[in-house]
Amino acid sequence: MTTRRRAREVSLQVLYEEDINPLREYSVADSFVAKRMLNNKPLVAFAKDILYGVREHRTEIDQLLSKHTVNWSLKRMTTIDRNILRIATYEIVFGDVPGRVSINEAIELAKRYGSRNSGQFVNGILDRILKEHQKSQETSNAAPAVSALES
Repeated sequence: MTTRRRAREVSLQVLYEEDINPLREYSVADSFVAKRMLNNKPLVAFAKDILYGVREHRTEIDQLLSKHTVNWSLKRMTTIDRNILRIATYEIVFGDVPGRVSINEAIELAKRYGSRNSGQFVNGILDRILKEHQKSQETSNAAPAVSALES
């Protein structure tokens, strides 16, 4: 059975490889995703959305991660942890997945593929990113409306 969690795993594999080999052609990744997702169109689309979104917003994502990591640079992180954080940050900030779901999925990926402490590490950083994102959303939604009488 293929699931959205599996789509995240496959996306993680592709992003990991792209970190190691940045010259790899994206078409190879697309066919890898389709094959690993057994050509399940909704899951292929979900995995590709993650990949394309992380690629497109990598600079912003990496800036957010750098801002919320204490005493850790992105280069110092393991490749696995860094890309799990990128996926979840993309989902929290740019995607339509609820933040807590993204964090839980990231923790599960970190426990499975990362080191013994990866789950806690990922959780701490993503929790700070989610809180900041929620605060900025509240601020933008609470902007005072100008009534017709005031204008």
